[in-house]
Amino acid sequence: MDTLFYDGRCPLCAKEISTLRKLQRGELVFADIHRQQNRKGMLPTREALLRRLHLLTGEGEWVVGLPANVRAWSHTRVGFFFRPLLWPVIYPLAARIYENWADRRYEKKYACETCQV
Repeated sequence: MDTLFYDGRCPLCAKEISTLRKLQRGELVFADIHRQQNRKGMLPTREALLRRLHLLTGEGEWVVGLPANVRAWSHTRVGFFFRPLLWPVIYPLAARIYENWADRRYEKKYACETCQV
């Protein structure tokens, strides 16, 4: 089973997770970053988890960013719509768009002086 770590305080993230919960086939576990304790450094840093989507595979490997999103959606019947995002011709641009969006989301929500995590 894969575990998807998500930002439960982000309205957009929460909406996507709600949709994933409805569509997934019971093979994906959801973990709100804000409810996790990093025992003995088993998880990436809180900042890393908040900056990019993280998925821990059942085999113990970390998948981060756009590939984590595609893998999470692969647990649904509509996952095939997301696979082209990993194709060599599309991936560089799609990853850049995802990373820019993720960085802006993090900076806006967590990196300002009044809203430090």
